[in-house]
Amino acid sequence: MPKAAVFTMKLEAELRDEFVAATEAVHRPASQVVRELMREFVQRQRAEHDYDAFLSGKVEASRSSMRSGRGLSSDEVDAEFAARRSKAARLA
Repeated sequence: MPKAAVFTMKLEAELRDEFVAATEAVHRPASQVVRELMREFVQRQRAEHDYDAFLSGKVEASRSSMRSGRGLSSDEVDAEFAARRSKAARLA
């Protein structure tokens, strides 16, 4: 990938020195490590966004189910799964 942009940032001298020393210790250019860190951050943010969207969809589906009368109350769910656990225990 061609490098067409310059990224300038301010940070503490001590952090910069430690970072450069750490990258030199593993024989890798600091800029390469920064690019990898940036890519990982972007991927994490995308994954969090995707999960948040998925979760919001599930919550809205549940709310819609409850509004339409197809949902079960907490007590009904508890009773249903108590019956399932009881049946599974008898089969074991």
